[in-house]
Amino acid sequence: MTIFRSRRMIAVFAIAAAAVAASCAFGEAAVVVPPPAFDATKAKGEPQIAVLAGGCFWGIEGVFEHVRGVQKVESGYAGGNKQTAHYDIVSGGDTGHAESVRIVFDPNELSYGEILQIFFSVAHDPTQLNKQGPDHGTQYRSDIFYVSDEQRDIATRYIAQLDAAKLYPQKIVTRVDSLKAFYPAEAYHQNFLEKNPTYPYIVYNDLPKIRNLKKVFPDIYREQSTTEVE
Repeated sequence: MTIFRSRRMIAVFAIAAAAVAASCAFGEAAVVVPPPAFDATKAKGEPQIAVLAGGCFWGIEGVFEHVRGVQKVESGYAGGNKQTAHYDIVSGGDTGHAESVRIVFDPNELSYGEILQIFFSVAHDPTQLNKQGPDHGTQYRSDIFYVSDEQRDIATRYIAQLDAAKLYPQKIVTRVDSLKAFYPAEAYHQNFLEKNPTYPYIVYNDLPKIRNLKKVFPDIYREQSTTEVE
């Protein structure tokens, strides 16, 4: 199975052996950030899409599956072309792709700014350049792929707001790029956290994010994931 040949699996064993504390430091100690000063107005309408990248897509997907107002989350690749949108190729780090998640949400329940607030607070560390925890490479970069001018403006203004507030020990390195296309990842990556809650990588790196989501955003957190609601 492809998954066991990845560098991520090597990282799993390394973490289990000697680096648990370092690899999940951000997950255990989230940086709680304020909401964006500039945000979209909540309103009834068709479901909207947000595409985010922040390290391994398993954890980002797992976090947003527990957010009220989110209807569906899908792991995939963004930033490169269709021909290279395959895990084995993307893992080489030279395709332009980032491991990403496509979030379908109800704009009447959840704003785009609230999604970014969760993203910057509990889902990943936006100060790590081309890496996240034990994973290294451009495919693990922090990136916001906007689908409209409004999303671009909300994202860029929010990053400037957070940097000005100096809430992180280092400058935010999150990119803001136009979404050209999103390519769903292989089936075995979908809903990985929900299907494999005892998997070492998930336990050490991603379950702390779910706990922080519940603690920091109790009004937005929901116990059932999107896969259980469907």
